[in-house]
Amino acid sequence: MSDFDYSILESTAHRPWALPSEPWLMTQSWHDLLFAHWRVDVSQVRRAVPSSFEIDLFHGEAWLGVVPFHMTNVGLRATPALPWISAFPELNVRTYVRVADKAGVYFFSLDAARWLPAAAARTVLNLPYYAADMMIEPDRGGVRYESARRARPAAQFVANYEPCGAPFVASQDSIEYFLTERYCLFHQSRRGRPYRLDIHHRPWPLQNARASITLNTMTVPIDVRIEGEPALLHFARRQDVLAWAPVGCARGDRRTIPAEDQ
Repeated sequence: MSDFDYSILESTAHRPWALPSEPWLMTQSWHDLLFAHWRVDVSQVRRAVPSSFEIDLFHGEAWLGVVPFHMTNVGLRATPALPWISAFPELNVRTYVRVADKAGVYFFSLDAARWLPAAAARTVLNLPYYAADMMIEPDRGGVRYESARRARPAAQFVANYEPCGAPFVASQDSIEYFLTERYCLFHQSRRGRPYRLDIHHRPWPLQNARASITLNTMTVPIDVRIEGEPALLHFARRQDVLAWAPVGCARGDRRTIPAEDQ
């Protein structure tokens, strides 16, 4: 039985723009997230991101995030949850972009432990999903996380991480807000047309974190160099999320992207 919190639809005052008028399409609950962030070279990020999207900078600096977590309640609206495809670990590599007045996330890769949802998202949304062998388990109040991509380009991640400190909500002008309070992703269809996919959740209940990252080759395939330990580490215990169908973002286009163009 789903424990998804649908009351998030009643919490909208924090959003930078209004909820979409169309019905939401999908639920997801994200658990035990680590936000590991590095400052990265702006020119390297610019080469790796389609020109349709402006690189979003914080005080002139570009940022890259590696975000491991696990999901439950993954499902389409009015569709019963299926245990094998509704709960699994995921690991994404992301940076931050904007189109006009909307700031969002751009994913370089998304690794998932279930091949079927990964293949579906790659086919329908053209998102760079990869099937991976993944393990996540509790570790003395924190998390032990391992991921190894099954196909090329190879990428691996191994870490132990845990929260430290009380939960807080980021202030609007802070780096934490910049890196986490984003309510859409941007990507391109198979025909190279930019689209936006809106999401909704409550403000992030962040905690400072500590992590021991013993293996991380997640950015090697995209040729964006990260050096040393992450500049910032944050943890979030849970976030319930609604997602909408993608819409074209060129010239304010609000049309849903047809399946054959995705």
